[in-house]
This record gives sequence, C-alpha cells and structure tokens, in this order.
Amino acid sequence: MEYGTPDGPVAQPAMAGRIPLAVVVVDGAGLVSHWSTGARKLFGYSREAAVGSPAGDLLPVAGAIPDERANYSEYDGLGPDLGTSLDGRISYPAAGRARLSVPGGEQERVDVLWWAYPLVGPGPERLLVLAADADRLADEEGHEPGQVERIAPAFALHTDFPGAEGLARGLPEILPNMSVGESSRIVAQVLELGYPVLEFSKHDRVPVTPDWGVPRRAERKTRRLRTQRAAAEGIAPEPGAADEPEDLEYVAVRERLEFLNEVSGRIGTSLDLSRTIIEVSRAVVPRFTDVAGTYLREQVVAGEGFPEGPPDETTLWHRVAVEHTDEPGRWDDVVPVGESMPFPSHTPFFQCMTSGDPVLVPRITEQMGNAIASQFEKRDIRPLINHRSMLVVPLKARNVVLGFMILLRHQERPVFNDMDRVTGAELAARAGLVLDNARMYTYQESVADTLQDSMLPHIEPRMTGCDIATRYLPGTLLGRVGGDWFDSVKLPGSRTALVVGDVMGHGLNSAAMMGQMRTAVQTMAALDLPPAQLLRNLDDLAQRLGEHYLATCLYAVYDPIASELHLANAGHIPPVLVRADDGRSELLDLPTGAPIGVGGVPFEAVTVRVAPGDRLLMCTDGLVEVRGEDIGVGLATLTESAAHPAASMDDACDTIIRALNTRGGRKDDVALLMARLNGIADEDVAAWRFALDPSEVSRARELVRAQLRIWSRAALSETAELLVGELVTNAVRHSRGRGVGLRLVRAGATLICEVEDDDHTLPTLLSAGPGDEFGRGLRLVSVLAKEWGTSRTASGKTVWFELVPPRR
Repeated sequence: MEYGTPDGPVAQPAMAGRIPLAVVVVDGAGLVSHWSTGARKLFGYSREAAVGSPAGDLLPVAGAIPDERANYSEYDGLGPDLGTSLDGRISYPAAGRARLSVPGGEQERVDVLWWAYPLVGPGPERLLVLAADADRLADEEGHEPGQVERIAPAFALHTDFPGAEGLARGLPEILPNMSVGESSRIVAQVLELGYPVLEFSKHDRVPVTPDWGVPRRAERKTRRLRTQRAAAEGIAPEPGAADEPEDLEYVAVRERLEFLNEVSGRIGTSLDLSRTIIEVSRAVVPRFTDVAGTYLREQVVAGEGFPEGPPDETTLWHRVAVEHTDEPGRWDDVVPVGESMPFPSHTPFFQCMTSGDPVLVPRITEQMGNAIASQFEKRDIRPLINHRSMLVVPLKARNVVLGFMILLRHQERPVFNDMDRVTGAELAARAGLVLDNARMYTYQESVADTLQDSMLPHIEPRMTGCDIATRYLPGTLLGRVGGDWFDSVKLPGSRTALVVGDVMGHGLNSAAMMGQMRTAVQTMAALDLPPAQLLRNLDDLAQRLGEHYLATCLYAVYDPIASELHLANAGHIPPVLVRADDGRSELLDLPTGAPIGVGGVPFEAVTVRVAPGDRLLMCTDGLVEVRGEDIGVGLATLTESAAHPAASMDDACDTIIRALNTRGGRKDDVALLMARLNGIADEDVAAWRFALDPSEVSRARELVRAQLRIWSRAALSETAELLVGELVTNAVRHSRGRGVGLRLVRAGATLICEVEDDDHTLPTLLSAGPGDEFGRGLRLVSVLAKEWGTSRTASGKTVWFELVPPRR
C-alpha cells in the first residue's frame, strides 16, 4: 500500500486487517437482539439499553452516502443502504462509511465503517451489522487521517483469502450470549455472502478479522523499543509513536474481565444452594462453553459441615446440574442430574479434584473417551464427549475442593486455550465462594431449624378439659431462630397450665435463653406454683443468669372443674377470650407487669370465670405489631379475627394468621396458642373424704368399683382399685389429722385419680427388695399407670395417676 508525500509515493508497511469490531444482531421486528462490548464502546449505548430497542434508534440511517472524497463532517447517519437493510428491503450485503454522532463519547463524532448481512433461517436473527472505528484504524499506524489514500469497507469471496476462516473462529467469541448453532449459522451465511474486507486502494484489499494477531503485537513491541532507544539517545521519536494506542492484547484480557464481572453479577443472587447451582451453570453456557456439568461433594449437597480430608477414589460426587446447548433431552438419559459416582485416578476429573488446579484437554481423544466412558455402566457417553475440547475447573473455598465443573466445547468452536484456563479458574474461584456461602447458610439454617424444633414443644391437641392448637412462624429469613415459645403443662387436679413467652432479640443467644426460660417454667409449673409466684421466681432466675436478656411471659392455669382461669402477666400483650354463648371476643384486662429480667417488680394474678366452649387466644407481639403502625390496630384485628367461626381449632388459627400476616412489614417471629375450654361436667367428677383409719382403704376400693360401673369403665376397675388402695394406704399412714381426699375424673376415655393428704413430704420411688415391707406402692403406680405425678399443695400434697382402657 502507498501513501502520498510531497516527494512522491513512499512504501509503507501493510496495515493489519485484525481490528476490533462492533457486532450487532437485529431480529425480524427491527429490534436489537445482540449487542457486543465493541458495539457499546463504538456507539455509546450499554447492552442493557440496546437489547430490545429499535435498531434505527441506535444506528441512525438518516442522510445520504456521500462521495468517498467528500467531507465526512458534513453529514450524519450510516446511509440508506443500512436503512433498507434494517427495513428488510434488500437481501444482499451492504457496506459503507459515515461520520456518526456518539452520545456521551469522548469524540464529538466517530468515523464508522460498517458491513450489513441479511440473515435467513429458522432463528429470529434477520440482520448482522459489523462496524469499526475508521479514525482509530488509521491512528494505529501513526499516520494523520489525510495521509491515508482510501479506507473503505467492501466484500470479497472468502475463497480469495486463505485466512478467511479467522472470522469463523473469531466471530462466535464476540457474538454475545449465542449458542453454537446460532453463531455457526450466522458465520456460514457471512462467508457465503462475502468476506468483510478493507480497501486501501483500488487494488489492495485486507481481510477483516475480529482479533489482533501475534505479528501486530510484535510490531508494537518493536516500535516501543525504538521509541525508548530514541528517547535515551535524545532523538525525536517516530511520528505517531509517542502516544501508543491501547494494546489490543490488553483489550482481549479486559473483555474476559468484563465477562467475569458479568458472571459474578448473575450468580449468588440467592443463598439457596439449589438455585445457586443453577445460576453457576447457566452463567457460562453458551457464552464460554457449550456444556457445563457441575459436581459437588456429598457433604455440600447434604448441607452438612465443611468436607473433611482430601477427596480420593472413594469420594462420591453428586451431579447437581447439566446445562448444554444440544437438543433437549440428549444428556438427560446418559448423565442424569442427581446421580452420585466416584471418579478413578486415571480420569482428568480425579486430577482436578486432588490437585485443585484446572485440567485442560484440547481434544478428547478416542482413548480418553473410552477411559471416561468405562465408568458409565450400560450408557455410552462417548458420542457426547469425543473430539470435544474439555476444561475441568475446581470449585474451591478456603483451599478445600467442594466440587468441580466439566466444561465442553463443540468441535465447531475454538479449543480451550491457556487464557480460557485462567478465565475458567477465576470463574470457578468466584463460583466456589458463592457455593460455599450458600452451603454455609444451608448448614446454619439447618442447625437453626433443628434448634428451634427441639425447643418448641409438640403439644398434645387434647388435654384434660381443653383442646389446644398452636402455630409458630419464623421471622425474617436471616433471623429464623427467635425467642418466642409456647407450652402447656399438665397439673394436678385435672388442670392445665398454658404459657406463651418472648425473649427479646433474635439469633442463637435468644433461642438459648428461651430454652432456659421454657425449662424453668416447665419445672416450676410441675411444682404447682401459683401464676404470680411462678413469674416472680422466673424473674429471680433471669437475674441470677446474668445474661441481661428481657422476656415477656403470659402464664395461665385452667381449672376445668371449677371453670376458672388464673392468669398473671409479665409485660406481655393481653390474651383474647372468645365467649361461646354469643361469639363476643374481648381483650382480657390484666395487670401488665414488667418484663422478666427487670427485677424487683411484683406480679399480680387475676381469676376469670369461663364457660364450656369459650376459647382463649394467647400470642406474641410479632403477630400484631407492624413497624410504623400502632399496635392497637393489630390488637383490634386480632380480637376481630378471633371471633370468626371456624370448623376446627386449626382452621381458627389459620384464619387469624391470614388476617394479620398479610399486612406486610412483619419482621418478628410469631407464637400462637389457642385453647378451647371445654370444661368437665359435674357428672364426670366423683370425690370422697376418708378418715385416718386403715379400714377406710377397703371402702375406697368399693367406691371406685361402683363409680366405674356407673361410668361404664369396668375394664379399668381392677387396676384402679389396686392403685387407689396403695395410695390411700400411704396417705392414711402419713397424714396428720385432716383426713384423706380421693377424686375420680372421667375425661373422655381417660380416668384420672387423685389422692390428697396434709403431709407436705413428697413420696419417692424406691427399689423394694423381696423382703421389704414398704416401697412397692409407687412402683406399682409407675408400672401400671399411663402417667403419674406428685405435687405440693397449700395444705399438703397430691399424688395422681391416669389410666386408659387396654387395647383390644
């Protein structure tokens, strides 16, 4: 090629045809479907803004193509030929040159060279536009624009250039997010319609390749060395050598970094392990590879702790995802997701997982394909892998291999190279970190759920004289473990203790404190402490623990025989009582009290009369309290929703949850307990008093036998008489003068027996030998009764047991 000078033409080095190309694909509706990084740099629009927008808005076509000798600054637009190509009115390739205004660009206008290829076929793509910066192309050689005789885009049959296959190799790399089939179809049509070339004179043509070759880098290095030598010798540098343009090897690296940044933004959007695995697989297909198979160690998939020890030939690897661009279903039968398998030492997968380094196989040979396929019983994987390029990258976190990815490229694509190895390693490192975060979260969530489940009681739906239903809702996803709890405790006298509490705060510490509180309430309730005294003792315990935690607690004791509720409150929201006779619901007016842990504050108890069928609703403030809203609104909604009729207790709980949980803004966890107070009818209770005379034992047995006959519980008579005789005998022996009380309660199919005396000493279970006279009474009770227990009362103690009919 020649450049004109005042002294005549001077031979110059030939200009390289490897230039950075902007690649734009337009669909049949005239909308941009693909927009490369080069397009963003040349035209000034981001990929997000370009994809889906009308191509005419991004590639202006107003104006006319001027004569090649005209002043390019006098017009805008890419010319009518591009306009007719955008409109689909021409079916042949077109090319041109124009001065284009670029929004937000460093230059006011850019001299653009462009080629347009109409596309046909089953896909949505209908036009491919390639474009380059002509000013930059001239500057690359260090010449003023006026020195270049002629730079014009044109076409030539690819057979004219033996190196034309460079486009077939390079174009798929810069077609963003396209499968191999789509990019191959487009490249084939481009080569058929004519290879893009640059004309520098009427006879000199240079093929265009979207890449920078090694000779170009060598030329730059030579020029750089000359410039440095001239500077050292005080000689003026060569024209155009002072400001070296950006090295396009660096451009390629930057492209890879942008790809990695894009991938990083697409993975890790969730802490869900399964979703993260899918994100990692889909992030690399089809842009970086055509097939991506992800394998993880067993402990990672199970959400367990960190895998211990290095992997070996016995390590099971779970195939958790397979993403590909092949026809649907082709991989499903051969390598199904969910399969577990070890990998022998002769495979590249074993080498990757034991060394922790990527393994590059440019082409899978027949021999290697046979070796890999040998571990797949009754399935031939060789047609899927043979002759493909393979890159195996480890998924690591903290130098421990969690898994690996098998990346495969079709034969039509360039084989994986060293830059791909580096890119794959960086990609795997980021993916490994994201997967480990998801694994850790899954593990911690499992621990938290296990802890929460272990601390929340599994309450029986039917207690003596009442039915119970409960609900627990965790708070925010990152604070699933909270301090809310509910409980019920069986008490002597056929009574039931109902409790709801809330340790302020979230996390494991609050949950641990909640566990201590619940255990303490269980223990003190079993001692039959009055509600106010129980809260007083609980407050003292919180002071002794010294954890500086505050908790609210509502404690109620239901007596189904007396039809009474005894309640005490420690800073908790009041309960709701729904009356059975008229369906009216009300917040019970209780002394609020101070939270547990404040210290030195008295607690008061109140007694409320109830009727059979009334419902008591107790909950934590997470159900009624919403940030930015007065709690009175939530309490009003709670009271109203509690009054709604429901077919069952569970339905009633669900109605309340729906009414209050749909308001939004809830961050706290929720504990809800509802009890239907059924009561025990007078005809289901029988009570007697006995004098302190051993002869009264036989009378007690006779009364029990007769009462069970009346209640149609004769099947329990023999056992009940035996145990009542033992307990009354002990009471007569140890009582101090008030006599002995005996009460039988029929609660459905269950028989409850209570023996009361005025001795405060609780009996203990002894191991009686063959010759011992005493110690057998409680042993018989513990063996024959379904449940039994003892507790102190204000006047002495009570020993009770329960019997159920024998199974037939």
